[in-house]
Order: sequence, then C-alpha cells, then structure tokens
Amino acid sequence: MTISRQPLRRRWAAVAFASAMALAASLTSAAAAAPQQLAAFDLDNGNAPMQVIYPILGPVTAAESFGRPMSWASDQHMLIEIPWFDAIAPYNATAKGIFSDLGRRPPEERTTRNRNIAVIYSTFTSLNAVFPQYRSKWLDMMNVAGLDPNVTAEDPATASGIGILAAKNALAARRHDGTNRYGDEGGRRYNLKPYSDFTGYQPVNTADELRNPSRWQPEVTSNGKVYTVQQFDTPQYGWVKPFTFRNPDQFRVSAPAINHHFNRAAYKDQTDQVLAASANLTETQKAMTEVFNDNGRLFAPIAATIVLGGRLDTQASVQYIVTSVISGVDVTIATWYYKRKFDAVRPSTAVRYLYGNKRLTAWGGPGKGTVNDISGSDWRSYLSPVASASPGYPSDVAANCLAYVQQARRFTGTDVMSVNIPVLKGSSLVEPGITPAADTVLHWGTLTDYASDCGKSRVWGGEEFPAAVAVATQYASQIGDLAYDFVQRKLNGG
Repeated sequence: MTISRQPLRRRWAAVAFASAMALAASLTSAAAAAPQQLAAFDLDNGNAPMQVIYPILGPVTAAESFGRPMSWASDQHMLIEIPWFDAIAPYNATAKGIFSDLGRRPPEERTTRNRNIAVIYSTFTSLNAVFPQYRSKWLDMMNVAGLDPNVTAEDPATASGIGILAAKNALAARRHDGTNRYGDEGGRRYNLKPYSDFTGYQPVNTADELRNPSRWQPEVTSNGKVYTVQQFDTPQYGWVKPFTFRNPDQFRVSAPAINHHFNRAAYKDQTDQVLAASANLTETQKAMTEVFNDNGRLFAPIAATIVLGGRLDTQASVQYIVTSVISGVDVTIATWYYKRKFDAVRPSTAVRYLYGNKRLTAWGGPGKGTVNDISGSDWRSYLSPVASASPGYPSDVAANCLAYVQQARRFTGTDVMSVNIPVLKGSSLVEPGITPAADTVLHWGTLTDYASDCGKSRVWGGEEFPAAVAVATQYASQIGDLAYDFVQRKLNGG
C-alpha cells in the first residue's frame, strides 16, 4: 500500500476520515431506520441525493451489484443518476440536458427546492423502472422527502413534471443502446434474458479444453454449493453507445503481445510475477484487493470527500455525480470493446498451462497462507471465489479507477485527497473470520496513489497480468477528461 505523508494543502484535502465515515454512517442509519423515524427533509436547504436518495438507494444497489460485472453496475448508475442533470438543467441559466431539452424556467424558479423536487421525482421514476421489486423502498424515499408518489403528470412547467420527464426521456433514449438490458435484442420475443449476449460471442477455449493458451478460458467457480462454468459477462457491452467519443478504436490500445504463448519467455515472466505476488500477499494487500473488487465500495470514499467535505449543494452534487457516472460508463464501454477484441488469457490459465503438476510457492487457499508445495493445476487466484468472468486485458478495475480519479482531479483542481476505507476484522469474503486479523483503515494521501494501488490489486489478487493494468493508462485517464469536458459543455449550453 502506498501511504502519502504529504501535508494536506487544500480544502478538498482537509477532509479526512470523518467525511467517508459520515457518508457510511448516514447510509447505514437511514437504511436501518423506519421512514417515520427519519428527520423530515428540508426541500429548501437540503441535498436530495445525499440526504434522501442514497440512504435508501445505497443498500439496494450494493446488494444488487455484488458479484455482477462492472458493465452492469455502470448501466444502472447511468439510468438512475444521469437523468438528474436533465432534471435540474431547466433551473440553470445556461445548461442543456443530456438526453432531452426540457426548456428553461424563469430565474425566480431556480431554487434549491425545485431542484430537489425535480431530482427526487426523476429518481422515483427511474427506480420504479430499473428496480420495480423494491417499490416499497422507493415509496419510503418519497415519504422521507414529503412528496406525493401519486403525482405522475409529465408537466414541463412543474418541478415534479420535469423530473418525471427527465427520467422517462433517458429511459427512452437508451432503449436500444446495445446493452440488451431488457433481453429483447436480436429479435427475441419470449423468455427474455436481460443483459444476455445477442452478438454470438464464443470462447476459443472451454472450461475443460485449452485449445489456445493465449486466449481466455472460462473458469469453473463455486458458491460453496454449486459449481458453475463462467460465461463472458455482457460481451456486447463494447458495442454500447458512449457519451463522449465515437468509437473505442480511436484510443489505439496496444495488443497484448506478451500474452502470446509462442513468446514463451515473456509469457512465463508475467505469470511468474503473478505467482510472486501470490506468494508474498500481505493482509493489507488482501484487504485492498477485496475492496477494489467491490463495485459498491470502490469510489464511495472519494465521492464522500468531494460532496460532503466540499459541502456541495444539490446542483453541484449532481454535476459531480453525473460526471463520474459518465466517465464510468464510457471507460467500461471502451474496456469491454478491447476485452472482446483481444480475448486474452488470465493468469489462472497460464499457471495451469505452464506448471501443471510442478510444485510452486504461492498462496495456498483460504486460511493456508503461503505454501511451497501447491501444484500449478491446484493454484487459484486470491479472488477466485469472486473471479471476473471476462477476458483479462485490459483491466476493467484499473481502467475505472484511472478514469474516476482523473475526473475527480478535474472537478476539485487537485490530486491531493485523504481517502480512507475502514475494513473490519474478519470481514474478508475470501477468508471470512481470518482476514484482516484486526480492524484497519486503508489510507491514501493522493488520488494518484489510490489509482496506482487499485491497479496493482488486480495482480496481487491473481486476476490480471501487470500488462493488463499498464495498458489501461493508454485510454482511461483520457476518458475521465472527456467526461469532465462533456458535462462542462452541457452546463454551458453545448
């Protein structure tokens, strides 16, 4: 872990552990409390996303996103949060919506109250479409806000109507965007399969037969009860319509030359780097590896520091949140495009191919620590219980971290930020009750350090080769810049 000991220099850097914990505490307490126990929301002065929406939405999205690919998570955020921009654009002097132009309201209506109402009705409309099974929770959210859930008029002259229109227009605009979120792409009419592949992807290798050691091989995974053969999660996602660029090909991402098994020396060298990381895993690295593998915890501390620490109002919060979501959607599209294009091997396959029955020194599995007699065939990555179901190049986690921290830098104007993530004793999903041995707090002093360790964690966890992490630098930060510039143009009427 990289720990920066630089002095905290600016407003954003002055917010330390308390900010991240404040967000975590607000989410936890709000989720646990009955709606009537929550303090009434102040529409005139409050922050709807932070005080009304996330306390109820947060636990749902955390539960729903667990074990799902980055592509799924980014799609849900897109449908729920990006419409907020359109909901408040009419209450800005220059802003133009992303999905639709809902006009401009007169200056006297450009109030925090109207922005909060518009954002909440937008969210309520989106959530009933995206997660209809949780309608009772969304009704709780409206109750907390003191708003009538039975208001459905699509009236562009009212805050509620603007919010409803913003959400419905976004859902319509993304109806057939390539995600196949409704399962009806490719002409399917019955027994719909949301987010299923409709493009005909087939892996070169099967779980039982390795035909090409340079290409991705599905793993056999287990939840402790059932063994399952992986399928490439949403291989179609690289074809989804992006916001900030035309085609992923414009980023000129290098092919994984050293992943080719004919280049045996390089192929073996990168595999040995993963094995060395496995043999030297520390408790801190294990904790970081699991945190960075969790969509629900990956960026919340940075967002908490920026939004809560910066005391942003609803309008500024929406601008930041939407920028971060757009960067996540677009970097995921680019990453999935190249994952499919290169269809590259992951370390688990390479270890079995190179070492078979040979004895290795490596992590020996949950609770075993480092052993010196594990065979190549028996080796598993630290993250194997929650292994990624996609080709291993580029690294989706490293790319998302790079894009996210770049848009955060642009928004705050600094790289210096105290980022803290608490990890409870024994909370590991891989080694439950064992790792970590004591409560700990992971800390970074800069966004650069955070993104660096995020990428390294994929090697520590045995999921990706160093080259898969390194190649993310060729495009991911660019997309963070593009997302920030895109939102700024929209704010200025572009």
